[in-house]
Amino acid sequence: MPPPADIVKVAIEWPGAFPKLMEIDQKKPLSAIIKEVCEGWSLGNHENFALQIADATNFYITEKNRNDIKNGSILRLTTSPYQTAVQLHERIQSSSMDAKLESLKDLANASRDITFAQEFINLDGISLLTQMVESGTERYQKLQKIMKPCFGDLLSFTLTAFVELMDHGIVSWDTFSVAFIKKIASYVNKSAMDTAVLQRSLAILESMVLNSQDLYHKVAQEITIGQLIPHLQGTDQDIQTYTIAVINALFLKAPEEKRQEMAHILAQKQLRSIILSNVIRSPTPINDEMAHQLYVLQVLTFNLLEDRMMTKMDPQDQAQRDIIFELRRIAFDVESEPNNSGSIEKRKSMYTRDYKKLGFINHVNPAVDFTQIPPGMLALDNMLYFARHHQDAYIRIVLENSSREDKHECPFGRSSIELTKMLCEILKVGELPSENCHDFHPMFFTHDRSFEEFFCICIQLLNKTWKEMRATSEDFNKVMQVVREQIMRALTLKPNSLDQFKSRLQNLSYTEILKIRQSERMNQEDFQSRPILELREKIQPEIMELIKQQRLNRLCDGTCFRKISSRRRQDKFWYCRLSPNHKVLHYGDLEESPQGEVPHDSLQDKLPVADIKAVITGKDCPHMKEKGALKQNKEVLELAFSVLYESDEYLNFIAPDKHEYCVWTDGLNALLGKEMTSEYTKSDMDTLLSMEMKLRLLDLENIQIPEAPPPIPKEPSNYDFVYDCN
Repeated sequence: MPPPADIVKVAIEWPGAFPKLMEIDQKKPLSAIIKEVCEGWSLGNHENFALQIADATNFYITEKNRNDIKNGSILRLTTSPYQTAVQLHERIQSSSMDAKLESLKDLANASRDITFAQEFINLDGISLLTQMVESGTERYQKLQKIMKPCFGDLLSFTLTAFVELMDHGIVSWDTFSVAFIKKIASYVNKSAMDTAVLQRSLAILESMVLNSQDLYHKVAQEITIGQLIPHLQGTDQDIQTYTIAVINALFLKAPEEKRQEMAHILAQKQLRSIILSNVIRSPTPINDEMAHQLYVLQVLTFNLLEDRMMTKMDPQDQAQRDIIFELRRIAFDVESEPNNSGSIEKRKSMYTRDYKKLGFINHVNPAVDFTQIPPGMLALDNMLYFARHHQDAYIRIVLENSSREDKHECPFGRSSIELTKMLCEILKVGELPSENCHDFHPMFFTHDRSFEEFFCICIQLLNKTWKEMRATSEDFNKVMQVVREQIMRALTLKPNSLDQFKSRLQNLSYTEILKIRQSERMNQEDFQSRPILELREKIQPEIMELIKQQRLNRLCDGTCFRKISSRRRQDKFWYCRLSPNHKVLHYGDLEESPQGEVPHDSLQDKLPVADIKAVITGKDCPHMKEKGALKQNKEVLELAFSVLYESDEYLNFIAPDKHEYCVWTDGLNALLGKEMTSEYTKSDMDTLLSMEMKLRLLDLENIQIPEAPPPIPKEPSNYDFVYDCN
């Protein structure tokens, strides 16, 4: 007979004693269990004791997490979180250097547990640590030369404990003094600083900037880009990552009017070239966190274009009109005519003719073309950059098209405006960086004016594709679609430089795009005749059942989800998987990302599928409503889903990527007997259905399938040919 579900068999350790095997009744109060354990070892004052998981985490067992205990667990009887907090609070103030160092090390480890953290914070522990950082370490400054490693460890453990305590989100970041910020900033500004201290100081500054606008201003006064740059020139990728994270945080939180100024400073300090030579082209492979920070920097840099992208041209502004005159002058090498040369009508006629050759929609007043936002004035900026920095290519394009028939002319002005708009869409100019994206492009770090150079390459591609397609003005949108496809296909190859991007485009001519499209069309060929449609309809339920089984099998394999916190690099994970009989969801926290499947018995929590009421997605999820900052992040919203179960409780998820999101929402809906509606279901259905159709029609290749069934033949005149079995 199996033991009752509420009884858990465990071993409990106590220093200096043999472990005790006992059965824990989960229905009994935790205090009663602790009292029973203490009495077994003749220990009084049981309220001063607690139970811990005896592993690297040393997490305390509480009424909230006691269900994490599973059969065979090893627990440890130890002092209660409150008693431990009091003891460490006293010990870290010891006058003995060795005792202080040991207690700070213990504090750094214990602070990962939220139960302990709450008790230590209640003792005003955060203030004590900040005071130690501000002034407590000063008396050891004189000893720093002779015992530098010890001093570095002392400070490192102090900052580690501080970071771990703040990571629980119990204390507001707004409570810290300028003296504390100055002290942390001083550790970053010093040229020779212990690596661990530098790493934690950078992490603290990033969290301060991201979590408090007031602290942003204080940090910005203490830290300059020039002081951060040297940390990028080392070989420690973690330090480089934290440094770029601080720069990104300062960039992200800077008021709009200061972002351009900050970008100018970054350009002066040659941040781009330093990142290119010391990070991107470093022999050390770029890890995911560094890739994310480079992606964020790329997005924030391109977002500086948003102001120009959303600025309409003022037709009355002479400085802006002069740019259009400059484009005309460079193209046709026109010297400034004296005011009295020719009549006004003659000059207007000449201007109109030239503006028509330049490909503007409004030949009389081209300024009107730049009132569309996006791309606004950004398109004019790109055209001027192309005309000045690639003058020969610019003149060739304008003169080539002005010598063609009107209907075959590729309008440079209109093309530039539409192309700029397209490039802004491709690079998502103006959108906030995604929380989980690592999609940075090395080529954008190879030039100070990478967006303008990107435009120059693409406008020449557009003109080339126009000629290859022998397009007319009616084909303008078709050409733009082909150009978008060429650019997107080249970008997916992640070229290392703009020249490499250019050469990739050379291999993606219009002829090549047609071949790729033809190949894809053949792979996705869909016959529309009635017999084929009937066959599709017949086998569609089989395919849908196959997809459903695949989704459920994937849920049984399980997925590792990342917990969202204010500090990305302190990744915490949890795992969820479906039981093989499809009746229970098993889930639980993990210390690190697993290297394979996690067994059911290591996942402490259970949720019966029968208790699930609904699956909620996107902004309706409770964890999306709670996190205001995430609501702005479109991509995180697209990966969020929640499971509603009894008593209005929720199990909240943020999928690692779009594929896992679709797999889980499909699988959960299938468990509830609902339709699977994700875009991956449609894609899988099309792929599998097409494959199955081709297999079933394999013998009919090159045979014409009639629309109507063949006629039934007439009855034979006799049935003599029938074999008589008798």
